[in-house]
Amino acid sequence: MERLVTTAQAAQILGLSLQGVHYRIKKQQLKSIKKSGKTYVYISDQVESKEEPKVELREVPIDTIKEIVKAKDEQIITLKKSMKWMRKQYISEIDRLEKNQKRIIGVFNREIELLQSAFNEMRSIYKPQIENQIPSKDEFIQESKFISIQDFTIYLKRHSKSEKDIKLIIFKALQKKDPRFIYNKKDKKLLILNKDFSDLV
Repeated sequence: MERLVTTAQAAQILGLSLQGVHYRIKKQQLKSIKKSGKTYVYISDQVESKEEPKVELREVPIDTIKEIVKAKDEQIITLKKSMKWMRKQYISEIDRLEKNQKRIIGVFNREIELLQSAFNEMRSIYKPQIENQIPSKDEFIQESKFISIQDFTIYLKRHSKSEKDIKLIIFKALQKKDPRFIYNKKDKKLLILNKDFSDLV
């Protein structure tokens, strides 16, 4: 037998969308009829409804709920204990690292003190020897390859030469290309070799 239902009811029974029902009506896959401007569909009584089965709620025994809550409480206590232990381990590790750091810094400081002490001792031993090896100004002038114009002037003045005489001696020496006198045109500087000047006095 067939019964007449609305398109919405047909969609629910057949498990289709409303558009799906109208599509099947258009393709003449479903028999339909129009009454008072509404479309009705013929559905066989053999077609099972596709409605979702209703879920029946049944009461859970209070003892079961208590057991679940107890188990959750035990889990919370275990987690709290684990967190407490981990916090202690963390604090202990931080303390250990800080102690090691202080120990390392102490070792470095002692090493620095020892090196400074050794340096001071070496300086006290070798400083006088180095100072004795440094030549005096006069010795340096004698050992130097060149002498200054001032030192050359002093040398000639000791041999009764005037400023004018000295300038003339230098001028003539440059004219004669005396190898003891080197004039650098670029820098405009006169270099005097530390040689014997007895022929100029």
